[in-house]
Amino acid sequence: QVQLVESGGGLVQAGGSLRLSCAASGRTFSSYAMGWFRQAPGKEREFVAYIAWSGGYTYYADSVKGRFTISRDNAESTVYLQMNSLKPEDTAVYYCAAKTSRTVAGYSDTGRYGYWGQGTQVTVSS
Repeated sequence: QVQLVESGGGLVQAGGSLRLSCAASGRTFSSYAMGWFRQAPGKEREFVAYIAWSGGYTYYADSVKGRFTISRDNAESTVYLQMNSLKPEDTAVYYCAAKTSRTVAGYSDTGRYGYWGQGTQVTVSS
């Protein structure tokens, strides 16, 4: 069991930046690959970014590639999402999640993640 708590969301103008944090507690954080997902009103939850348990490799949705950076600090049991050059279409509730296996297979599939945070709202104004 692992508990996840996101923070860092808020209201920002287009072109601005935010850094989201996800603090984990419970079972060993470094055992889990981690992902960030987002859900806009009326839309399905979608993949944003993935980081391996070691931090050794990452994957991004095409829509955020080059603007967002995922990282992790296993000593602090925290995963981050640095979001730059924000656009109004980035507005959503952002969730961090812990993947149930260390393999990279299914990294963008919500069903492969067994633990979820409560989400943090990000609103980008035009």
